[in-house]
Amino acid sequence: MIALSLAEIADIVGGQSYDIPDPAVLVTGPVVIDSREVKTGSLFAAFAGERVDGHDYAERAVEAGAAAVLATRPVGVPAIVVDDVQTALGALARTVVERLGTDVVALTGSAGKTSTKDLIAQVLERHGPTVWTPGSLNNEIGLPLTALRAGDDTQHLVLEMGARGIGHIRYLTELTPPRIGVVLNVGSAHIGEFGGREQIAQAKGELVEALPPADKGGVAILNADDQLVRAMASRTRARVTLFGEARESDVRAENVRLTAAGQPSFSLHTPTGCSDVTLRLYGEHHVSNALAAAAVAHELGMPVEEIATALSEAGTLSRWRMEVTERPDGVTIVNDAYNANPESMRAALRALAAMGRAAQVQGGRTWAVLGKMAELGDASLAEHDAVGRLAVRLNVSKLVAVGDREASWLQLGAYNEGSWGEESVHVSDAQAAIDLLRSELRPGDVVLVKASRSVGLEQVALALLDSEGEVSGR
Repeated sequence: MIALSLAEIADIVGGQSYDIPDPAVLVTGPVVIDSREVKTGSLFAAFAGERVDGHDYAERAVEAGAAAVLATRPVGVPAIVVDDVQTALGALARTVVERLGTDVVALTGSAGKTSTKDLIAQVLERHGPTVWTPGSLNNEIGLPLTALRAGDDTQHLVLEMGARGIGHIRYLTELTPPRIGVVLNVGSAHIGEFGGREQIAQAKGELVEALPPADKGGVAILNADDQLVRAMASRTRARVTLFGEARESDVRAENVRLTAAGQPSFSLHTPTGCSDVTLRLYGEHHVSNALAAAAVAHELGMPVEEIATALSEAGTLSRWRMEVTERPDGVTIVNDAYNANPESMRAALRALAAMGRAAQVQGGRTWAVLGKMAELGDASLAEHDAVGRLAVRLNVSKLVAVGDREASWLQLGAYNEGSWGEESVHVSDAQAAIDLLRSELRPGDVVLVKASRSVGLEQVALALLDSEGEVSGR
């Protein structure tokens, strides 16, 4: 973060200083909400959660080097006391971003946000110092924490924005006003909370509504292949750039194909030229993500050859998202267990099928170890049934449905599509899945593990890669 005195911070957030002997002391370290992450010169923001109250760790944070604590009550150590820590954190983030004048790139979508954000960050790093959202910290707390990591040399600030309702993205854009906004897609994630895809589109489109007009540099980057996203062009004053495989896309992919390993390869076309790309990522769905990243880089002035090279060298930065690991015995584990919705589940299954083609030639099999997709509301039964059916249509060798009711719907869909006998099985929990896989996996097999975050199915992938052979709980 840029250096700010405690007096300046108190003024920005409208707080009162307590137990601060010298208001001129500078905050030079990161702003953190976990006392274990404190570094010399940090500001520790004390949030009171359901299980843990950060105020209880204020003394520990100062002992570890924090300059002060942002709190809602005096805590016996240097503190700036405010009515609401979240609001104060947002005000501080906005002030820092405004003072820096950094180019803010924000993106949203129902699926692929984190993977695309990671691609954008890796491409833009070649263009100048870049700060980006770590993992999926894309909410009203994670976003300002990310913005506050920007410093005087930061040229690009790449922010992932999530939403669970109307108004959420609008609020985030008020904290860190973007100049470039990217909307990837409108799918079914959180449809149970939103009520329908139209409502999801309404929420996602708040990003393009917040952009500055074209004559002030505002750019809306929209997916030409998603009609609900494409329609957002009418909701923005910014200049619109389209990406996709549609011919009218400003940034598009042609001659899309998959390597034998299941990695996408295509010709990248931009208004300034074209160049070939072969991604290190797995699955054709990453082509759209890569095009979104390419569109951002193009708008920021990167040559197409440099964009293509950066995309071809980019990897996975965030854990448990199509993490591909081959064990010494030749079994490949694909850990995509961070989260799941119908769109990402279908994309992952198609990636598994592509990866498995080479394995099947050598006698290997494909395994889909799947669990619940959360927050689908009344659509849950139909969506889980459809995923089970798709696994059969893609000729996935083995489906292992893990969990309770939703898992039974996955297996029922597979059964009704023609998967009988031992081709699909329903097990009660992660340990049962681990026991089954350990007894049946053989060299050449490819195993996909995927479910909503609340299921914790990453335990299966971690255990299969753990030499100790038990659920690690990591």
